[in-house]
Amino acid sequence: MLIDTHCHLTHDRFGDDVDGTLARALEAGVERVVVIASTAEDAGDVLELVRNRESLWGTAGIHPHRSGEAEDGDLERVRELLEDPRMVAVGETGLDFHYDFSPRDVQRRLFEAHLQLAADTGLPVVVHSRSADDDTRALIRDCPRGLRGVLHCFTGGRDLQETALEAGWSISFTGLVTFRNFDAREAVRRVPRERLMVETDAPYLAPAPHRGKRNEPAYVRHVADAVARIRDEAPEDVASYTTENAEAFFALDPAP
Repeated sequence: MLIDTHCHLTHDRFGDDVDGTLARALEAGVERVVVIASTAEDAGDVLELVRNRESLWGTAGIHPHRSGEAEDGDLERVRELLEDPRMVAVGETGLDFHYDFSPRDVQRRLFEAHLQLAADTGLPVVVHSRSADDDTRALIRDCPRGLRGVLHCFTGGRDLQETALEAGWSISFTGLVTFRNFDAREAVRRVPRERLMVETDAPYLAPAPHRGKRNEPAYVRHVADAVARIRDEAPEDVASYTTENAEAFFALDPAP
């Protein structure tokens, strides 16, 4: 069995197909899914989605792309939503200086606030970082000691990866690892097995052979298999230890 540790099931592209999506995931051996929020409003939708589904857990946070839209009270709303036991992490938060959809100073301020929220609640934090390695490294080094984090959809450089690993953080990979032009295989090999997780980031970044289509949790199997090939490990071993890592990171009950 596998866990998709990062999926946006509340995205419009899933529409009325959530139940079908989850059925296909189970058929593919993907038993559980962590549903990631992008705004305070979306976090409310995430909680509604996961509340009565045993295979789903959620997060609450404000994505750096959307941080420029955040209003007074949004962070407090995120904090309130995180009180529900079905919500298992803070985020998605972080920095994106590639698209710069939100002002950089606002992104930094909200990232810092999310890190503090994770420290306050004892929950881990899910972090997006693109073209912002230096700033992300600085904030990881300055964050409260013992805070658990994951750099999701990792595409950063070696210095960022080493900073995260030194801080005790985890690294997660997406369908990008299945692309022929994926040029960060060494980054996949460098992650200790106890710190590695897999995800889809659905509906985005569908792996080969589904590239260009809507991504979904069932396809995390392709990610795990590609990681196994890159690391020269058995696919069943990768499935086993990435599942154990996800259970530990998000404090999920082990599968029966």
